[in-house]
Amino acid sequence: MNASAGDSGADGKPPGDSGGARGSALRWRIAVVILVVLVALGIAIWWLVAGRYRESTEDAYVDGNVVSVTAQVSGVITAINADNTDYVTAGSPLVKLDDTDAKLALERAEALLARTVRQVRSQYAAVEQGRANQQLREIELVRVKADLAHRKELVGSGAISGEEARHAEDAVRASVAALNAANHQLAASIAQVDHTTLATHPDVLAVSSQVRDAYVAAYRTEVPAPVTGVVTKRSAQVGQKISPGISLMSVVPLDRLWVNANFKESQLRHIRIGQPVRLYADVYGDDVVYQGTVIGQDAGTGSAFSLLPAQNATGNWIKIVQRVPVRIALDPQQVATHPLQLGLSMKVVVDTQQRNGTRLVAPGSRAHGYQTDVFAGELARADDVVQKIIQANQ
Repeated sequence: MNASAGDSGADGKPPGDSGGARGSALRWRIAVVILVVLVALGIAIWWLVAGRYRESTEDAYVDGNVVSVTAQVSGVITAINADNTDYVTAGSPLVKLDDTDAKLALERAEALLARTVRQVRSQYAAVEQGRANQQLREIELVRVKADLAHRKELVGSGAISGEEARHAEDAVRASVAALNAANHQLAASIAQVDHTTLATHPDVLAVSSQVRDAYVAAYRTEVPAPVTGVVTKRSAQVGQKISPGISLMSVVPLDRLWVNANFKESQLRHIRIGQPVRLYADVYGDDVVYQGTVIGQDAGTGSAFSLLPAQNATGNWIKIVQRVPVRIALDPQQVATHPLQLGLSMKVVVDTQQRNGTRLVAPGSRAHGYQTDVFAGELARADDVVQKIIQANQ
Protein backbone atom coordinates (compact mmCIF):
# COMPACT_ATOMS: atom_id res chain seq x y z
CA MET A 1 0.00 0.00 0.00
CA ASN A 2 2.83 2.45 0.83
CA ALA A 3 4.70 1.66 -2.38
CA SER A 4 1.65 2.31 -4.52
CA ALA A 5 1.09 5.67 -2.94
CA GLY A 6 4.72 6.67 -3.47
CA ASP A 7 4.62 5.88 -7.21
CA SER A 8 1.60 8.11 -7.86
CA GLY A 9 3.22 11.20 -6.37
CA ALA A 10 1.90 13.61 -3.81
CA ASP A 11 -0.97 14.94 -6.07
CA GLY A 12 -2.03 11.56 -7.39
CA LYS A 13 -0.74 12.19 -11.06
CA PRO A 14 1.87 10.16 -12.89
CA PRO A 15 5.31 11.76 -12.85
CA GLY A 16 5.45 12.13 -16.70
CA ASP A 17 2.16 14.08 -17.19
CA SER A 18 3.60 17.60 -16.59
CA GLY A 19 6.25 17.08 -19.23
CA GLY A 20 3.63 15.96 -21.77
CA ALA A 21 1.54 19.08 -21.14
CA ARG A 22 4.53 21.34 -21.68
CA GLY A 23 5.34 19.55 -24.96
CA SER A 24 1.76 19.93 -26.21
CA ALA A 25 1.74 23.67 -25.43
CA LEU A 26 5.04 24.09 -27.24
CA ARG A 27 3.69 22.35 -30.31
CA TRP A 28 0.66 24.65 -30.32
CA ARG A 29 2.87 27.69 -30.09
CA ILE A 30 5.00 26.48 -32.99
CA ALA A 31 1.89 25.79 -35.06
CA VAL A 32 0.53 29.29 -34.37
CA VAL A 33 3.86 30.88 -35.28
CA ILE A 34 4.02 28.86 -38.52
CA LEU A 35 0.43 29.85 -39.33
CA VAL A 36 1.17 33.52 -38.71
CA VAL A 37 4.29 33.30 -40.87
CA LEU A 38 2.35 31.60 -43.67
CA VAL A 39 -0.42 34.20 -43.50
CA ALA A 40 2.12 37.03 -43.53
CA LEU A 41 3.95 35.39 -46.41
CA GLY A 42 0.69 34.97 -48.32
CA ILE A 43 -0.22 38.60 -47.75
CA ALA A 44 3.24 39.68 -48.89
CA ILE A 45 3.02 37.58 -52.05
CA TRP A 46 -0.48 38.90 -52.77
CA TRP A 47 0.73 42.44 -52.28
CA LEU A 48 3.68 41.95 -54.61
CA VAL A 49 1.62 40.21 -57.29
CA ALA A 50 -1.68 42.08 -57.18
CA GLY A 51 -2.28 44.16 -54.08
CA ARG A 52 0.04 47.01 -54.98
CA TYR A 53 -1.82 47.38 -58.31
CA ARG A 54 -5.19 48.03 -56.67
CA GLU A 55 -6.82 51.28 -55.68
CA SER A 56 -10.23 51.04 -54.08
CA THR A 57 -12.86 53.28 -52.54
CA GLU A 58 -16.40 53.00 -51.28
CA ASP A 59 -17.01 56.71 -51.81
CA ALA A 60 -18.59 56.04 -55.20
CA TYR A 61 -22.09 56.55 -56.55
CA VAL A 62 -24.09 55.83 -59.70
CA ASP A 63 -24.65 58.89 -61.88
CA GLY A 64 -26.47 59.58 -65.13
CA ASN A 65 -28.36 62.12 -67.19
CA VAL A 66 -31.47 63.75 -65.76
CA VAL A 67 -33.23 65.09 -68.86
CA SER A 68 -35.68 67.87 -68.10
CA VAL A 69 -38.99 67.88 -70.00
CA THR A 70 -40.01 71.43 -70.91
CA ALA A 71 -42.60 72.99 -73.18
CA GLN A 72 -41.57 75.24 -76.06
CA VAL A 73 -44.81 77.23 -76.07
CA SER A 74 -47.00 78.62 -73.32
CA GLY A 75 -50.41 77.21 -72.53
CA VAL A 76 -52.67 75.45 -70.07
CA ILE A 77 -52.06 71.76 -69.34
CA THR A 78 -55.08 69.66 -70.32
CA ALA A 79 -53.60 66.15 -69.99
CA ILE A 80 -50.62 64.39 -68.38
CA ASN A 81 -49.82 60.98 -69.84
CA ALA A 82 -47.00 59.83 -67.54
CA ASP A 83 -46.15 59.86 -63.85
CA ASN A 84 -43.14 59.09 -61.67
CA THR A 85 -41.65 55.59 -62.13
CA ASP A 86 -43.30 55.20 -65.56
CA TYR A 87 -41.12 53.95 -68.40
CA VAL A 88 -41.50 56.09 -71.53
CA THR A 89 -39.99 55.92 -75.00
CA ALA A 90 -38.52 58.85 -76.91
CA GLY A 91 -41.21 60.77 -78.77
CA SER A 92 -44.16 59.52 -76.73
CA PRO A 93 -46.50 62.38 -75.67
CA LEU A 94 -46.10 63.25 -72.00
CA VAL A 95 -48.05 66.50 -71.61
CA LYS A 96 -50.87 68.02 -73.71
CA LEU A 97 -51.57 71.76 -73.76
CA ASP A 98 -54.77 73.51 -74.80
CA ASP A 99 -54.38 74.04 -78.56
CA THR A 100 -57.46 76.16 -79.34
CA ASP A 101 -55.59 79.41 -79.97
CA ALA A 102 -52.85 77.63 -81.88
CA LYS A 103 -55.32 75.91 -84.20
CA LEU A 104 -57.14 79.17 -84.93
CA ALA A 105 -53.85 80.90 -85.73
CA LEU A 106 -52.91 78.04 -88.05
CA GLU A 107 -56.24 78.24 -89.88
CA ARG A 108 -55.80 81.98 -90.42
CA ALA A 109 -52.29 81.49 -91.75
CA GLU A 110 -53.42 78.71 -94.11
CA ALA A 111 -56.25 80.88 -95.47
CA LEU A 112 -53.85 83.78 -96.00
CA LEU A 113 -51.44 81.53 -97.88
CA ALA A 114 -54.20 80.24 -100.14
CA ARG A 115 -55.28 83.81 -100.96
CA THR A 116 -51.69 84.92 -101.56
CA VAL A 117 -51.05 82.01 -103.94
CA ARG A 118 -54.10 83.00 -105.99
CA GLN A 119 -52.98 86.64 -106.07
CA VAL A 120 -49.48 85.71 -107.18
CA ARG A 121 -50.93 83.38 -109.79
CA SER A 122 -52.77 86.38 -111.24
CA GLN A 123 -49.41 88.15 -111.57
CA TYR A 124 -48.13 85.34 -113.76
CA ALA A 125 -51.35 85.61 -115.78
CA ALA A 126 -50.74 89.35 -116.15
CA VAL A 127 -47.39 88.58 -117.78
CA GLU A 128 -49.04 86.36 -120.37
CA GLN A 129 -51.70 88.99 -120.97
CA GLY A 130 -49.00 91.63 -121.37
CA ARG A 131 -47.19 89.51 -123.96
CA ALA A 132 -50.44 89.06 -125.89
CA ASN A 133 -51.10 92.81 -125.77
CA GLN A 134 -47.55 93.49 -126.93
CA GLN A 135 -47.98 91.20 -129.92
CA LEU A 136 -51.30 92.86 -130.74
CA ARG A 137 -49.70 96.32 -130.66
CA GLU A 138 -46.85 95.14 -132.87
CA ILE A 139 -49.32 93.81 -135.43
CA GLU A 140 -51.28 97.05 -135.26
CA LEU A 141 -48.10 99.06 -135.83
CA VAL A 142 -47.22 97.01 -138.88
CA ARG A 143 -50.71 97.58 -140.27
CA VAL A 144 -50.75 101.37 -139.80
CA LYS A 145 -47.25 101.68 -141.25
CA ALA A 146 -48.35 99.79 -144.34
CA ASP A 147 -51.44 101.99 -144.55
CA LEU A 148 -49.28 105.12 -144.29
CA ALA A 149 -46.99 103.95 -147.08
CA HIS A 150 -49.95 103.18 -149.27
CA ARG A 151 -51.54 106.58 -148.64
CA LYS A 152 -48.28 108.38 -149.43
CA GLU A 153 -48.30 106.73 -152.84
CA LEU A 154 -51.89 107.83 -153.37
CA VAL A 155 -51.06 111.41 -152.36
CA GLY A 156 -48.45 111.54 -155.09
CA SER A 157 -50.99 110.48 -157.70
CA GLY A 158 -53.59 112.91 -156.34
CA ALA A 159 -56.03 110.15 -155.41
CA ILE A 160 -56.30 111.34 -151.78
CA SER A 161 -55.68 114.60 -150.02
CA GLY A 162 -52.67 115.44 -147.88
CA GLU A 163 -54.90 115.62 -144.83
CA GLU A 164 -55.70 111.93 -145.08
CA ALA A 165 -51.98 111.18 -145.25
CA ARG A 166 -51.42 113.21 -142.11
CA HIS A 167 -54.15 111.21 -140.36
CA ALA A 168 -52.28 108.04 -141.33
CA GLU A 169 -49.06 109.45 -139.85
CA ASP A 170 -50.91 110.27 -136.62
CA ALA A 171 -52.17 106.70 -136.52
CA VAL A 172 -48.59 105.42 -136.81
CA ARG A 173 -47.41 107.64 -133.98
CA ALA A 174 -50.34 106.53 -131.81
CA SER A 175 -49.58 102.89 -132.55
CA VAL A 176 -45.91 103.38 -131.63
CA ALA A 177 -46.94 105.00 -128.33
CA ALA A 178 -49.35 102.15 -127.62
CA LEU A 179 -46.61 99.59 -128.32
CA ASN A 180 -44.21 101.41 -125.99
CA ALA A 181 -46.86 101.45 -123.27
CA ALA A 182 -47.46 97.73 -123.77
CA ASN A 183 -43.71 97.07 -123.53
CA HIS A 184 -43.45 99.03 -120.27
CA GLN A 185 -46.49 97.28 -118.86
CA LEU A 186 -45.04 93.90 -119.79
CA ALA A 187 -41.68 94.79 -118.22
CA ALA A 188 -43.42 95.84 -115.01
CA SER A 189 -45.38 92.58 -114.91
CA ILE A 190 -42.26 90.51 -115.55
CA ALA A 191 -40.42 92.34 -112.77
CA GLN A 192 -43.05 91.09 -110.31
CA VAL A 193 -42.39 87.42 -111.10
CA ASP A 194 -38.98 87.31 -112.81
CA HIS A 195 -36.69 84.41 -111.77
CA THR A 196 -39.35 82.93 -109.50
CA THR A 197 -41.90 80.17 -109.46
CA LEU A 198 -45.22 80.18 -107.71
CA ALA A 199 -43.67 78.47 -104.68
CA THR A 200 -40.57 80.69 -104.56
CA HIS A 201 -42.30 84.03 -105.06
CA PRO A 202 -41.41 86.45 -102.24
CA ASP A 203 -45.04 87.02 -101.28
CA VAL A 204 -45.69 83.27 -101.10
CA LEU A 205 -42.47 82.67 -99.16
CA ALA A 206 -43.38 85.32 -96.59
CA VAL A 207 -46.81 83.86 -95.92
CA SER A 208 -45.43 80.30 -96.06
CA SER A 209 -43.15 81.24 -93.18
CA GLN A 210 -46.20 82.36 -91.20
CA VAL A 211 -47.87 79.00 -91.86
CA ARG A 212 -44.77 77.16 -90.68
CA ASP A 213 -44.64 79.23 -87.50
CA ALA A 214 -48.31 78.60 -86.80
CA TYR A 215 -48.02 74.88 -87.55
CA VAL A 216 -44.98 74.42 -85.31
CA ALA A 217 -46.69 76.35 -82.50
CA ALA A 218 -49.74 74.08 -82.79
CA TYR A 219 -47.59 70.96 -83.02
CA ARG A 220 -45.65 71.94 -79.90
CA THR A 221 -48.78 71.96 -77.75
CA GLU A 222 -47.98 68.26 -77.34
CA VAL A 223 -44.80 67.84 -75.28
CA PRO A 224 -42.92 64.61 -76.14
CA ALA A 225 -40.36 62.62 -74.17
CA PRO A 226 -36.93 63.73 -75.45
CA VAL A 227 -35.30 60.39 -74.54
CA THR A 228 -36.25 56.88 -73.50
CA GLY A 229 -36.16 56.30 -69.76
CA VAL A 230 -37.98 56.45 -66.43
CA VAL A 231 -40.04 59.47 -65.41
CA THR A 232 -39.13 61.24 -62.19
CA LYS A 233 -39.62 64.61 -60.46
CA ARG A 234 -43.03 65.31 -62.04
CA SER A 235 -44.24 68.78 -61.11
CA ALA A 236 -46.81 69.37 -63.87
CA GLN A 237 -50.47 69.54 -62.87
CA VAL A 238 -53.62 69.55 -65.01
CA GLY A 239 -54.94 73.09 -65.41
CA GLN A 240 -51.55 74.64 -64.72
CA LYS A 241 -50.56 77.62 -66.87
CA ILE A 242 -46.98 77.11 -68.01
CA SER A 243 -44.38 79.12 -69.89
CA PRO A 244 -41.60 77.93 -72.20
CA GLY A 245 -38.62 76.51 -70.33
CA ILE A 246 -40.49 75.50 -67.16
CA SER A 247 -39.54 71.96 -66.11
CA LEU A 248 -42.62 69.73 -66.10
CA MET A 249 -40.89 66.46 -65.20
CA SER A 250 -37.61 64.66 -65.83
CA VAL A 251 -36.68 61.49 -67.68
CA VAL A 252 -33.67 59.40 -66.66
CA PRO A 253 -32.25 57.08 -69.35
CA LEU A 254 -31.15 54.16 -67.18
CA ASP A 255 -29.30 52.50 -70.06
CA ARG A 256 -26.56 55.15 -70.06
CA LEU A 257 -25.19 55.29 -66.54
CA TRP A 258 -21.73 55.71 -65.11
CA VAL A 259 -20.07 55.77 -61.69
CA ASN A 260 -18.32 58.72 -60.10
CA ALA A 261 -15.71 57.33 -57.69
CA ASN A 262 -14.19 59.91 -55.34
CA PHE A 263 -10.57 58.87 -54.82
CA LYS A 264 -8.17 60.55 -52.44
CA GLU A 265 -5.56 62.65 -54.20
CA SER A 266 -2.89 60.27 -52.92
CA GLN A 267 -4.61 57.41 -54.78
CA LEU A 268 -4.56 59.11 -58.19
CA ARG A 269 -0.86 58.60 -58.82
CA HIS A 270 -1.28 55.42 -60.85
CA ILE A 271 -4.90 55.71 -62.04
CA ARG A 272 -5.01 56.06 -65.83
CA ILE A 273 -7.69 56.27 -68.50
CA GLY A 274 -8.55 52.84 -69.90
CA GLN A 275 -7.74 50.83 -66.77
CA PRO A 276 -10.21 48.02 -65.92
CA VAL A 277 -12.44 48.38 -62.88
CA ARG A 278 -14.45 45.97 -60.75
CA LEU A 279 -17.54 47.42 -59.11
CA TYR A 280 -19.94 46.14 -56.48
CA ALA A 281 -23.35 47.66 -55.79
CA ASP A 282 -24.66 47.61 -52.24
CA VAL A 283 -28.11 46.81 -53.61
CA TYR A 284 -26.84 43.48 -54.99
CA GLY A 285 -23.93 42.76 -52.65
CA ASP A 286 -20.81 40.87 -53.68
CA ASP A 287 -22.77 38.38 -55.79
CA VAL A 288 -22.88 40.77 -58.76
CA VAL A 289 -19.60 42.13 -60.11
CA TYR A 290 -19.76 44.92 -62.69
CA GLN A 291 -16.94 45.38 -65.16
CA GLY A 292 -16.04 48.97 -65.92
CA THR A 293 -13.38 51.19 -67.44
CA VAL A 294 -11.81 54.44 -66.28
CA ILE A 295 -12.78 57.09 -68.84
CA GLY A 296 -11.62 60.28 -67.17
CA GLN A 297 -11.01 62.41 -64.11
CA ASP A 298 -12.85 65.56 -63.18
CA ALA A 299 -11.21 68.93 -63.72
CA GLY A 300 -11.02 69.63 -59.98
CA THR A 301 -11.67 68.31 -56.52
CA GLY A 302 -15.12 68.19 -55.05
CA SER A 303 -14.43 71.16 -52.79
CA ALA A 304 -13.20 73.29 -55.70
CA PHE A 305 -16.70 73.35 -57.22
CA SER A 306 -18.66 73.63 -53.99
CA LEU A 307 -20.91 76.62 -53.32
CA LEU A 308 -18.48 77.84 -50.67
CA PRO A 309 -14.94 76.91 -51.77
CA ALA A 310 -12.33 76.61 -49.07
CA GLN A 311 -10.41 79.80 -48.26
CA ASN A 312 -6.90 78.69 -47.34
CA ALA A 313 -5.20 82.09 -47.47
CA THR A 314 -5.64 82.59 -43.74
CA GLY A 315 -3.37 82.37 -40.75
CA ASN A 316 -4.86 79.14 -39.44
CA TRP A 317 -4.63 76.35 -41.99
CA ILE A 318 -5.28 72.64 -41.62
CA LYS A 319 -4.44 70.29 -44.45
CA ILE A 320 -7.40 68.19 -45.54
CA VAL A 321 -6.98 65.34 -47.98
CA GLN A 322 -8.96 66.18 -51.10
CA ARG A 323 -10.96 63.80 -53.27
CA VAL A 324 -11.26 63.91 -57.06
CA PRO A 325 -14.19 62.32 -58.94
CA VAL A 326 -13.05 59.61 -61.36
CA ARG A 327 -15.59 58.71 -64.03
CA ILE A 328 -16.04 55.00 -64.71
CA ALA A 329 -18.02 53.60 -67.63
CA LEU A 330 -20.21 50.56 -67.07
CA ASP A 331 -20.96 47.62 -69.35
CA PRO A 332 -24.44 48.33 -70.83
CA GLN A 333 -25.30 44.63 -70.97
CA GLN A 334 -24.54 44.18 -67.28
CA VAL A 335 -26.60 47.27 -66.46
CA ALA A 336 -29.49 45.84 -68.48
CA THR A 337 -29.24 42.53 -66.60
CA HIS A 338 -28.80 44.12 -63.17
CA PRO A 339 -30.36 47.61 -63.38
CA LEU A 340 -28.98 50.46 -61.32
CA GLN A 341 -30.46 53.75 -60.19
CA LEU A 342 -28.97 57.18 -59.72
CA GLY A 343 -27.27 57.70 -56.38
CA LEU A 344 -26.74 54.04 -55.46
CA SER A 345 -23.58 53.36 -53.47
CA MET A 346 -20.82 51.39 -55.16
CA LYS A 347 -17.54 49.82 -54.14
CA VAL A 348 -14.86 50.42 -56.76
CA VAL A 349 -11.59 48.55 -57.27
CA VAL A 350 -9.29 49.84 -60.03
CA ASP A 351 -6.59 47.61 -61.51
CA THR A 352 -3.65 50.00 -61.99
CA GLN A 353 -1.17 47.49 -63.41
CA GLN A 354 -1.44 49.01 -66.90
CA ARG A 355 -0.03 52.50 -66.45
CA ASN A 356 0.75 53.54 -70.02
CA GLY A 357 -2.41 55.63 -70.39
CA THR A 358 -2.97 59.30 -69.56
CA ARG A 359 -4.39 60.68 -66.34
CA LEU A 360 -6.54 63.30 -68.07
CA VAL A 361 -8.35 63.32 -71.39
CA ALA A 362 -6.11 64.42 -74.26
CA PRO A 363 -6.82 67.86 -75.79
CA GLY A 364 -9.24 67.75 -78.69
CA SER A 365 -10.71 64.37 -77.83
CA ARG A 366 -14.38 63.96 -77.03
CA ALA A 367 -15.58 60.66 -75.66
CA HIS A 368 -19.22 61.51 -74.96
CA GLY A 369 -22.07 62.93 -76.99
CA TYR A 370 -25.82 63.07 -76.55
CA GLN A 371 -28.57 63.87 -79.03
CA THR A 372 -32.25 63.36 -79.73
CA ASP A 373 -34.13 63.37 -83.03
CA VAL A 374 -37.57 63.77 -81.46
CA PHE A 375 -37.88 67.36 -82.68
CA ALA A 376 -36.21 66.84 -86.06
CA GLY A 377 -39.40 66.32 -88.10
CA GLU A 378 -41.29 69.48 -87.10
CA LEU A 379 -40.14 71.64 -90.01
CA ALA A 380 -40.56 68.84 -92.57
CA ARG A 381 -44.18 68.34 -91.54
CA ALA A 382 -44.78 72.09 -91.73
CA ASP A 383 -43.30 72.12 -95.25
CA ASP A 384 -45.72 69.37 -96.29
CA VAL A 385 -48.66 71.50 -95.16
CA VAL A 386 -47.35 74.49 -97.13
CA GLN A 387 -46.85 72.46 -100.30
CA LYS A 388 -50.36 71.02 -100.13
CA ILE A 389 -51.88 74.50 -99.85
CA ILE A 390 -49.82 75.80 -102.78
CA GLN A 391 -50.74 72.84 -104.99
CA ALA A 392 -54.42 73.17 -104.13
CA ASN A 393 -54.53 76.85 -105.17
CA GLN A 394 -52.17 77.11 -108.11
